[in-house]
Amino acid sequence: MKDLLTSRRSLPEFGTRAIPYVPLALFAGLGAILAWFWKWPCRVGGAWNDGTLQFTNFCYTDIYPLWWNEKLNEGKIPYFDYPVEYPVGIGGIMEFFRRIVTPMADQGTAFYDLTVILMAICLVVGVLLMAALAGPARRWDALWYALAPGLILTAYINWDLAANALALGALLAWSKRRQWLAGILLGLAIATKFYPLMFLGPLFLLTLRTGRWVPFLKTLGGVVGAWLVVNVPIMVFAFDGWKRFYVFSQERGADWGSLWYFFNQKQWPILGDAELVDKLGIVSLAAFCLAIAVLTVTARTRPRLMQLCFLTLAAFMLTNKVWSPQYVLWLIPFAVLARPNWKPIALWQLAECWYFFAIWLYLVGIQPGNEALGIAGDTYFTAVWARAITILIMMAFVVRDILLPDKDVIRQDGADDQAGGVFDGAPDRFRLALS
Repeated sequence: MKDLLTSRRSLPEFGTRAIPYVPLALFAGLGAILAWFWKWPCRVGGAWNDGTLQFTNFCYTDIYPLWWNEKLNEGKIPYFDYPVEYPVGIGGIMEFFRRIVTPMADQGTAFYDLTVILMAICLVVGVLLMAALAGPARRWDALWYALAPGLILTAYINWDLAANALALGALLAWSKRRQWLAGILLGLAIATKFYPLMFLGPLFLLTLRTGRWVPFLKTLGGVVGAWLVVNVPIMVFAFDGWKRFYVFSQERGADWGSLWYFFNQKQWPILGDAELVDKLGIVSLAAFCLAIAVLTVTARTRPRLMQLCFLTLAAFMLTNKVWSPQYVLWLIPFAVLARPNWKPIALWQLAECWYFFAIWLYLVGIQPGNEALGIAGDTYFTAVWARAITILIMMAFVVRDILLPDKDVIRQDGADDQAGGVFDGAPDRFRLALS
């Protein structure tokens, strides 16, 4: 009886805590709807079936053509019957919806619609998770994720919103000191998209500085365990199909959106060498990570977890050999959680919007006979560099906030690291004093 009464009392309390999040969920739903309407010329007008119109209408998506490209229309099971070029998390989503849409008439469109419903749910969940990470005083910062122009333009190009929701859930679990859950969710996120792997770096560096090894090792165990649980069965029974994603990632050259693609197209010495792109990417990412590590262990005030997550993820994007338009979705939550200042974020979003339009016009421009409908390479590369430069500007501001914590708006109310979990308020155990 006592437990029942306690449960009844907790329901109104939960409702009170949930009420402030309702408007954010509605705004996230609005963002999802606006993103759907952006694809209207393709979804309703048929532009997906025209190799030029899908670009000139700026409504391209990977989801629709992959229904055929990955042989889902033939009833083939990802990895087992056909080697899919995505991690198993996305392959699982493909297979789930393949089984649902098979009896339907317009299968490709139905596959897209069902995928969009799931991605819209992931967006709403991701916005709420981001708001919880931001804390009561700054939960409205999550509107940047719900309604960012870059999100509305790119939300349904691929399955990135699913990985976002898992990654944000993992970091929220860490902030609540539920390390096993954090590890499991992060492992599932890595099994869906590769980029959440970068968040292990900030967790390790802050663990090194605080000496909180047990929570970190629990999370690492959860990551490894969850990743193995969903990957090993596919590896054992369909290894050739499973390895396709990793082989494809290794073999692909410098591709659209990346700085390496610019260097390659302009035939720069060394930087533009197609044979060196993998080594250059690894070395440049390692250099960024080393700089972030030095910053973490030498800063007078320990950096916040979200600051380091943003820096490492931005470094990964800047040095990657492909930089698709939808990668903006990865960075929006962490850019805002790291430094919720609207001016550099707005400048970056403007650059992302320019890149979004530029890439499709560039792809039209390289089609024989359609040069007049698109743009030339030099114009396209202004968008490539605008995106990179604005991210570097945001990174510079975050580094300044770390070195001068009084400039950090998150810490101006005396807070340490609300999203840091066991790092919040922890004393330093290891710091290299340079001055």
